[in-house]
Amino acid sequence: GEVESPTAGADVAVIGGVIAAVVFILICLLVVMVRYMYRHKGTYHTNEAKGTEFAESADAALKNDPALQEAVDESKKEYFI
Repeated sequence: GEVESPTAGADVAVIGGVIAAVVFILICLLVVMVRYMYRHKGTYHTNEAKGTEFAESADAALKNDPALQEAVDESKKEYFI
C-alpha cells in the first residue's frame, strides 16, 4: 500500500477552509447586492427646481426659480412639447 504523509490531512483542511471562506464571502456579497437593489428599486433624482410642480404655467415656474432668474430672457422663450 501507499503511505499517507502526516501533512496530507492538514493540506486538505487548509484548502477546504479557503474554499469555505471564499464561498462565504461570495454569499455575503450576493446578499448585500440583492438588498441594495431591492431598497433602491425605481428611485432616481432629478435636477428640477423645488416647488415648481404647483406653478400655474411654465413662465411662473421659471420666474420663481432663483437658480434660473438671470438665465431667463423674456424675448427668447422656447417651449418643448
